[in-house]
Amino acid sequence: MKLTKLWMSAAVLIVCGTSVLFMGCKGQSADMRPVAGTIEEPLPADSAPAKVLAAIDGAARFHQHEILNDTMNNVCVWSVDEVDTASTEGFGVVVQKGAVSTTFANLKHTRQPMARYDKDADLLWFANSALEGTGVEVERLYQIRFQEDDKAFIAAVVEPYEVQNALMERLKYSIDGETVSFYDGKQSLATATNTVTDMGGFDDDQPVWIGEQIRFDLSGEGIIVKFVPGIKFVTGLVLTYDDMPTFSVPVTLAADGSISLGSITKDAE
Repeated sequence: MKLTKLWMSAAVLIVCGTSVLFMGCKGQSADMRPVAGTIEEPLPADSAPAKVLAAIDGAARFHQHEILNDTMNNVCVWSVDEVDTASTEGFGVVVQKGAVSTTFANLKHTRQPMARYDKDADLLWFANSALEGTGVEVERLYQIRFQEDDKAFIAAVVEPYEVQNALMERLKYSIDGETVSFYDGKQSLATATNTVTDMGGFDDDQPVWIGEQIRFDLSGEGIIVKFVPGIKFVTGLVLTYDDMPTFSVPVTLAADGSISLGSITKDAE
């Protein structure tokens, strides 16, 4: 009889312990919330003013500066800073392969654009500014291919709105006091401790956002998106990026133009 009571007591403890464990897991999941996105719709396409287009079309001379000079593969990219003596207002990019030059008059070249030629795929990646301002650095990525005569054309575009939305499906966060924890789904990515003390605390409805800082890193062999989450406080009209980590994620572009994201990782500080 005593053995039966002991066994029953142990069983109750096991069930209770299991219940506590399940409740703990459930509570942790409930604390994780999806981030919000600042880009509400696709951004306008690059489009130069009519007077700039007319000037580029009738120019006798371009004043350019170099963005890419791949001497091994004889591929170059320049920005068009002036047409004769007139400013291009940040528009105009020239791509040259071999002896053939192609002018993309509508492409922007503000904020240090980047380009990389992929010899194996015979294509050019070009990243430029899609949205800019104080605390805002948003880039768009172009895939530029070449015809048989080496004339260049834009084959695909990776929009920041598309990247933001794909990240929003994956990136989660939780807040404990002044500590913000980030997750890729349920996988822990990083924690950051807020040191801003004069903004009234975290916003109650939606404190963590992405979309204002999305840029492309073309320095390696693959395409990497780097992004920084922003914090919304009770006071203030802009997001704050103090103390927030920078994350990187590989991006793959499919033949149909759709994108897929690899694993999200935190950059080293």
